[in-house]
Amino acid sequence: MLGEADRSKLRNLAAKAAEHAYAPYSRFRVGAALLLEDGTVITGCNVENCSYRLTSCAEQVAVARAVAELGPGIRLRAVAVANLNGATSMPCGACRQTLAEFGDDATLILYPGVGGGAMETTLGELLPSAFRAAYLEENTKIFPPETDVDQLPPWGPADSDATKKR
Repeated sequence: MLGEADRSKLRNLAAKAAEHAYAPYSRFRVGAALLLEDGTVITGCNVENCSYRLTSCAEQVAVARAVAELGPGIRLRAVAVANLNGATSMPCGACRQTLAEFGDDATLILYPGVGGGAMETTLGELLPSAFRAAYLEENTKIFPPETDVDQLPPWGPADSDATKKR
């Protein structure tokens, strides 16, 4: 269980990270603070790009930083998101999936609600039925890495152009 003092500290660290955001296009400055299972806290902020699609969300920056600093074995206990715009702000869909890679359904998510009120939920509530590595392992059993792709059955209708070219 994460106490109120730890929740508040995590929210404050996310807000502090948002101060460093590079958001010249949207002016929506977001910060994230990750509490890892080992007690380490890692922060990140959004970094925009003029091509928009290349923008990195604060949560993804924090996860990338955690992996870069501590390795791929990190596990999330809690995530706080904050913004400097006073808007409701929870992780977007892509960030939810990134968080699911390193957290589980019980991972606590702290975010600003309507009017800036402190809200919280879990990753499982935000992203039920998350796509996880276990699904890839199931597919590997069906088509192991050593499978010769030329020996796979054709996909699609038997009379399709793709099938005829095989």
